[in-house]
Amino acid sequence: MTEDEKQKVLIRIVDDDQAVRDGSEFMLSCKGWKVKSYASARDFLVSDTPSVPGCLVLDIRMPGMSGLELQDEMRKRGSTLPIIFLTGHGDIHAAIRTFKRGAADFLLKPVDNATLFRAIERSAADSLARSDGGLTGSEALDALKEMSDRETEILGLIREGMQNRAIAERLALSERTVQGHRNNIYHKLRVHTEAELLTCLARAEERKAADQEI
Repeated sequence: MTEDEKQKVLIRIVDDDQAVRDGSEFMLSCKGWKVKSYASARDFLVSDTPSVPGCLVLDIRMPGMSGLELQDEMRKRGSTLPIIFLTGHGDIHAAIRTFKRGAADFLLKPVDNATLFRAIERSAADSLARSDGGLTGSEALDALKEMSDRETEILGLIREGMQNRAIAERLALSERTVQGHRNNIYHKLRVHTEAELLTCLARAEERKAADQEI
């Protein structure tokens, strides 16, 4: 994500351990993220602004409402905020449960910073895309796979900066036919302008690269 994009999202941290909260908040702030931490799930529910995209880094075992219970409550409220579970008490059953309920990731403490940063960037990018009405990185990858060979070919030429007339000459097609394919590409990727198209493609590439690092 760009520095401007980072300023459009908020990373939430919910953990009853103050040292973890302070350390995570400092570390992420140094990376250019806006961060807000909470000592309990209840504090988060009362104080958070759900309309702001980003993600939630959430501990599982906490006094009062647990991380799993918070996830269930957020689902009841219709929240689409991506949740990254970060816990020292994880097991396979807990991980399966969180993923079935839509968790973005499940990481065991201690987790190396690079792994955590990648998980946060993936989740925050998807949240920002969703808030803008566009496709997430993974959704864009799926849409690209569904394109016809001709659409894929024309998309490649658009990325090279070629306009309809030049594309038509290159492929021996009419400009009207090229425009029709361009319209189909825009529709499948839920974009309206070439700038939005390039942003969507960049998001897909970032997601693909992140998935390959897992």
